[in-house]
Order: sequence, then structure tokens, then C-alpha cells
Amino acid sequence: MTDAPDRRVNLPEVVAEITDIFERYEAALASKDVDVLDNTFWNSPHTIRYAMHENGYGFDEIHAHRVRRPAGINIKQERLKLVITTIGTDFATTNLEFRMPNGRTGRQSQTFVKFPDVGWKVVAAHVSTQEEKPLW
Repeated sequence: MTDAPDRRVNLPEVVAEITDIFERYEAALASKDVDVLDNTFWNSPHTIRYAMHENGYGFDEIHAHRVRRPAGINIKQERLKLVITTIGTDFATTNLEFRMPNGRTGRQSQTFVKFPDVGWKVVAAHVSTQEEKPLW
């Protein structure tokens, strides 16, 4: 008989770990600290990051975008809502809703997995804006 996987939601110590990683990543975006940005993501061809103006399939494409991106770009004028959800001790998501300087609402999500050899890494991420008028 095997033990059931840990599915406890939002263990305080796990939420604290993810919050710390999330805040370091956000600071690195503003300062263009490519080492921190890269270290946050899983170094794998399976990693995906959908952003406003590009789709990054695999760590190498994501890294190349980070190197090309100018420093100092910060589209997040105001945080509206941050939701961190952890399940057990090895899986987490972050979802941020934010106001952009142009008044539009932006959204960002990240899916984290804790790997035994490298720790917490983002395996999938997404950034988009909310449509001003519904499409349907």
C-alpha cells in the first residue's frame, strides 16, 4: 500500500516560500535581473511562457526574450489582486491582476512545481490584458 499524495491546500510554510519567490521574480522583472528571472523558471524545453507580444516555447526561447527585453519596463502600475494557491508541498499557482499605466487590466499566472534536484520552478506562465469589451 502506498501513501496518498499530500493535497493539503495553502500550508503556511509553502505559501511563504512561493510568495518569496514571486516577489523576487517581480523585482527582477523591473530591474532586468536575467539571472533571477532564468533561475525562477524550469530549464527545460517543456517550459512555456505566453507573454503580451511573444510565445516562449522552451527555456531557451524564454531566456532569449529576457535578454532582448529593455530594462525598466514595468507594466504593473498597481496590484489589484494576488492569489497564491498551494497544493501539498510540491505544486503551486500564482495569479496576479494588475492595473497598467494605460488604465487597462493585466493578468499574470504562473504554475510552480518543486523538483527534488532544483527546488521550485515555474513550468508555465502567462501574461495578458483583459478585453475592454467582451468578445462574445
